[in-house]
Formats: sequence, C-alpha cells, structure tokens
Amino acid sequence: MTGKRIIGAVLATALALGARPAAAADGITVGLAVAFSGWMEAYDGEAAKMAQLWIEQTNQKGGLLGKPIKVVTADTKTDRVEGAKVGKQLIDQGANLLLVSADYDYGAPAALQAQKAGVVSVFMGASDPKAGVIGVGPYSFTANNAGQLEGAVMAGWGYAKKGVRKGYMLVDETIEYNKSVCAGYEWNFPTVGGKIVGQDTFKGLDPTINSQITRLNDAIRTGGVDHVMLCSTNPGAASAVRQLRAAGVNLPVFSATAMDGTYWLNSTPGLKDFYLPVQALTVDDPRPPVNELTAAYAKKYGKPPTTQYAYPIYAFLELWAKAVTTAGTTDAAKVVAELNKDDNAPTILGPRTFTPKLHIQTKMPMIVVSYADGKESPVEEWTIKDTIPDAVLYRLKK
Repeated sequence: MTGKRIIGAVLATALALGARPAAAADGITVGLAVAFSGWMEAYDGEAAKMAQLWIEQTNQKGGLLGKPIKVVTADTKTDRVEGAKVGKQLIDQGANLLLVSADYDYGAPAALQAQKAGVVSVFMGASDPKAGVIGVGPYSFTANNAGQLEGAVMAGWGYAKKGVRKGYMLVDETIEYNKSVCAGYEWNFPTVGGKIVGQDTFKGLDPTINSQITRLNDAIRTGGVDHVMLCSTNPGAASAVRQLRAAGVNLPVFSATAMDGTYWLNSTPGLKDFYLPVQALTVDDPRPPVNELTAAYAKKYGKPPTTQYAYPIYAFLELWAKAVTTAGTTDAAKVVAELNKDDNAPTILGPRTFTPKLHIQTKMPMIVVSYADGKESPVEEWTIKDTIPDAVLYRLKK
C-alpha cells in the first residue's frame, strides 16, 4: 500500500470517531501525560516546563475564550503501558488538549487514548511522521519536524554554502530516528547535485568504530569524499566524532538535531568544522523574541533550556490557541479543521504548516549551527527547495 493510500485509509476510519464535548464552563484543561521520571525525562522535562510557561503567560493575558487554562499532569514513568493509563486518566479529568512524550513509541499510547476520546493530542518533540495522522489519527500532531528534514537541510546547505560535493554516510542503527535523518540526506544530496560515495553502519553502543573509519579513509583516498554525514544520537554520536577526529579524519562532519547542545563537548575537546540544524538556540538566537522566551524560562526555572527541544511545543501551543480562538471552542473537530488551514503560519520559531494528511513539519526553515571553541553558533537559516517525497518520508521500501 502506498503512503497516500495508507493516509487515506487512516483518515477514512479515524474521522468516524465522535468528537468529545468542548471545554467545561469553568475553564479549559491541558493535560501533560509525559515522562517526569525514567530516561525519557531528559527529553520531556524541559518541553513540559516550556508548556507550563506558555500556559502561565496565556493566563496572565486572560486565558483562552475568556477562560483560565488549568493544567493536569501525570507521569508515564517512561513506560508505554503506564502511558496509556495516564493518558486515559487525564482525559477523564477533562483534558481538552493532551501533551504526550517527545517520542512516537512512548507518546503514542497516551495519544491513542486522546484520539479514542475525540481529544486533540500533540507529541512534544517526536520526529517520526507516524506521530500524527498515520500512527494515531486525525486529531494528533507533533510539535517537531520530521527527522528527514534535518538530513535534507544539511544536504542542501552543505552543497550550496559549504561547497561539498562528495559525501559519506555513517548511520547509527540503534533507533529509527537516525535512519530517517540519513534518508533525508540520501534523497536531497543527489537532488541538489552532490554524490554519495559510500555509507556504513554502526551501533551507538559499539565500543569502537575502527573498522568503519578504515573503510571511510579508503573512500576518502579513492573516492574524494569531502564530508561525513553522521546520523546518530548521544552518547554514541559523541563517541563517533571523537574517534573520527582522533583517527585524523578532519573533514567537515554534518549531523542531526539530536546532537544539539554543548553538554557533550568535553568528550571532544577542540572540535570544529561540525554542523547541525536546529529550530532554536538556547544562547544568542538570531531572533529577539526567542531570546526573550529563553530569558523568561530562565527566570522561572533558574536556568535556560539545555537544548532546542524545549521550544517546539511553545510554537505549537501558539497555533492551537489561535485555532481555538478562531473556532470559538475547544471541540477537537473544529480546532483541527482550523489547524489544518495553517500554511506557513507565523510562530515564534518561524512558519509552520499543517494539512489534513500531514501533522509534522517537512519544509520549515531550520538554523544551521556550527561548533568551535566549545561553543555553538548560528551560521544561517536554510529551507529546502523540494518537497520530501512520501517514499522518503515514510521510508517505504523501493
């Protein structure tokens, strides 16, 4: 079945579900069914804080529809079964919007409870296109971009601005996100005129990648490789970068948003010529409103966010509030109808687009950042020119 036929089948069945009654007369409720403990807390924690900051700011302005926004929370404990339980628990407590974990596998159980009840849900940071219409239903969204967009951005920017022409992919097969990032790069680099000379795989927990480095050096000598596309997450990604540099591979290394932040740089002293795409910078973002938001977060919580993953939910909540205001209700069907009209709609992080078939960002601009002297600095904003094909987005077998 093709990607479009899959989407059509999901829409046809899921839209038959009845919508849940709109907000209670005494207010609007936002539920956070996220990981406040376990390893997913590292990904959910700051985004959940950012969401609560947005709610506080919105209530200070009068709330939504003239009503205050109430917050209800429950800890999924980084457990899928627990996720389904607390998702239903918060729906039963009256949640009109349910925020779920920043990963498709761990957020879907709660999101499916929202879909079943006719409530809008949003993954706070999932990069899998299944986090939305395909994997949950038409009332589900993700605040994040597709992993494929990250690889595509680096391919397009690298060719046009860095002048690279021959690439080599190192793919960490530990999680699907890594494969999605490299799928975007593998599609777009030849599209813009580049050539992928070779590729290799590894596991993030492998103690060494000596064999992969040997094969890479052969490709550099015989194929003229001029940069490496590293699709991995920490701690494996940092280990791979350290080993590449220690082996004398000083070519530019492109990577994925998952490596955002400076917390891991102690393991790679003196790192430079390393680049990745982000939605926001936690320090010296080129957009003053983002810096103001960071300052407000730091004032409330004592320090700024560690990585860019805190920010996307704020942009989504802006759009959700606009949709609720326009619809005059929190009724899911009516709110989703408004969200699906968003076409390059402005947010604090830049334009966002949703359609009835796609509730993840696939063409928004991203900021390419560079690493040098232990710091992360913005280089420039980049938008891909072509639309990511369904076969790449859903990684359909050829």
